[in-house]
Amino acid sequence: MLRILLLLVSFQAAAQTAFPKLENKSRFTAEEKALILRADTSRMMRVTLTTNPQDFKILTTVSEDIAFDDPLLPLLARRMYLSVTDTSTNGVGIAAPQVGINRNLIWVKRFDKTGEPFEFYVNPKISWKSELLQLGAEGCLSIPDTRSDVIRSYAIQISYNTLEGGYFSEVIEGFTAVIFQHEIDHLYGILFPQRVDDQNTQEFRKSEEKGKRLLYNKRNNKRM
Repeated sequence: MLRILLLLVSFQAAAQTAFPKLENKSRFTAEEKALILRADTSRMMRVTLTTNPQDFKILTTVSEDIAFDDPLLPLLARRMYLSVTDTSTNGVGIAAPQVGINRNLIWVKRFDKTGEPFEFYVNPKISWKSELLQLGAEGCLSIPDTRSDVIRSYAIQISYNTLEGGYFSEVIEGFTAVIFQHEIDHLYGILFPQRVDDQNTQEFRKSEEKGKRLLYNKRNNKRM
């Protein structure tokens, strides 16, 4: 346990470190542009659901990086924000596939910061996960009326672009780390019931017995 805590301290020392800008990625396709500009652009986008076969295909497809300076990116970010904060959803995180766009973009509510703000991340990646684990119930905006206990890493290190093109690396812990893991899973076409299936396998149980510690996170009562 002491070794794990020391690891966390060492990574925390490098939290929110700025790095040079990422190279530009591809831009939105004509089809993606049409979806972003569809209907009233001042309102939320429809949330994709696993109960819809076409939506399910989007939700289980691996997403691609996007150029941080694409002109439509701020509009998509704003509409995604409206989707996750709408009273009909009341979520704590959302990924672009959940509004029909297979791009590496997420909103996360930062419970670990003063005021618990929502923040937008471009091309986020997880580069490290702690051996210390946490267990908590998860739900999903795209999977109606379903909740399950999911095992996640207690702490992670992420890297990401901002809308301004900055590149940062940051260590996240606790419930906020759960949200990041859930949303980044969406970018790889992974839905949380798959994680539940994985953790019930014999191989996962054996890995847990090799010194991994499990905490119970009681805050996991939101949809993502």
